[in-house]
Amino acid sequence: MSARALVIEDDPRTAGWLKLYLEREGFDVEVALDGSHGLERLRAHPPQLVLLDLMLPGLDGLAVCRAIRAESDVPIIVITARAAEVDRLRGFDLGADDYVTKPFSPREAMARVRAVMRRAGNAEATDSVLALGSMTLDAAGLELRIAGASARVTPIECRLLTAFMRTPGRVFSRSELVARALGDDFNGSERTVDAHVKNLRKKLAALDQAPEIETVHGSGYRLLPHLPTA
Repeated sequence: MSARALVIEDDPRTAGWLKLYLEREGFDVEVALDGSHGLERLRAHPPQLVLLDLMLPGLDGLAVCRAIRAESDVPIIVITARAAEVDRLRGFDLGADDYVTKPFSPREAMARVRAVMRRAGNAEATDSVLALGSMTLDAAGLELRIAGASARVTPIECRLLTAFMRTPGRVFSRSELVARALGDDFNGSERTVDAHVKNLRKKLAALDQAPEIETVHGSGYRLLPHLPTA
């Protein structure tokens, strides 16, 4: 069965080009021309990929991204006309996996699609269940569990946490984390990692007895190894 892609884009011409090229990549594609309709279609027919314009009428793309992340770990590629790093990082803060800046070539957009889907597949291909003390990470199910509570993680968060859990206490530089979580084909800023670590910290903080990801200034991040046993 073909993977489903949902394009949420208010410009019919752009949406049409994206639909055409996604279909060439083997996707079944649905298009929504505004944010509210996009959320309706996502809930009715959950896709394996979302391409999301940020500047939508009514419910804007940032609000849509936030709503999607509250209920789904589907990979999201943000489409934005704003090239400033701060604007892109806002999307990453809300859980987006990658971005395409307008104007873009269809070839560039499809390269990003392939990279995101490859990273999502690699997240599922890691150790099925990884344990550290009483904390377990189900990579296939994208679920973190500790002390009877659980939290959903995105594929990128899963790959970050996998790196941290395999070597607790080790300091990872941002460039190392980019390579592990985003892949060598990611050409964005290393600051993207900060946004994903920030989101992962929030999820850990919401779980009792969860370990802490510490910032090592000038070096990167590490997972503090002190964790109660089951």
